[in-house]
Amino acid sequence: MQTEHTFKQYDAELEAVRAKVLEMGGLVELQIVQALEALVKLDTNLAKEVMVNDKRVNTLEIEIDEDCSHIIARRQPAAGDLRMVMMMVKTITDLERIGDEATKIARTAQKIYDEDRMYKPRFNEIKSMVALVRDMLRTALDGFARLDVSKTVEVAKQDELVDEQFRAAMRQLITFMLEDPRTISMSLEVLFVAKAIERIGDHAKNIAEYVVYMVKGIDVRHSSLEDIERETQQSVA
Repeated sequence: MQTEHTFKQYDAELEAVRAKVLEMGGLVELQIVQALEALVKLDTNLAKEVMVNDKRVNTLEIEIDEDCSHIIARRQPAAGDLRMVMMMVKTITDLERIGDEATKIARTAQKIYDEDRMYKPRFNEIKSMVALVRDMLRTALDGFARLDVSKTVEVAKQDELVDEQFRAAMRQLITFMLEDPRTISMSLEVLFVAKAIERIGDHAKNIAEYVVYMVKGIDVRHSSLEDIERETQQSVA
């Protein structure tokens, strides 16, 4: 009975940490949505809310990190459980960095609002990038929650699309700056935001790849799309 109780307690500890990771993921997804809205509407209150939420994200990262350290020290997990603990630590690092990128976007909105410019940059062109990275993050977190690697390839393909859209936006902005030097300042701000969104996509892809390692013990980081597809198909066969 004592052994059974210990196992149940151990499982409960792991699930509690997993729940915290998902809570953190939900919070950074909210940051992404609020940051874009703050930027498009120049809503300074919403921008401040993103920054406040970033503090909560940072706190969760520290709490989860400590929880994982305690599990390793007390329970000495092995095999799959150890992989899960290690990947949760990596996942929260990427989530925290997503929160940082969203905060950068919110600060840009705050800066534009505070300067009260006559001509303000337009960010409508990057809305599709935001929709993509948000979907990537949601899919990656769903895979984490279900320990399901079937959508990892989808996330990797979306990341390539985000990269393409970023390069297209960069080319367009360079053209604007060359044609009219007065647009340089505004174009650089749009480029700064687009780069932040592109980095969010990279972190979401990382999280999806961690799920493969948790489930299969196979590290697909830096692998080609074809290799990831092969490994994930084997995992669900």
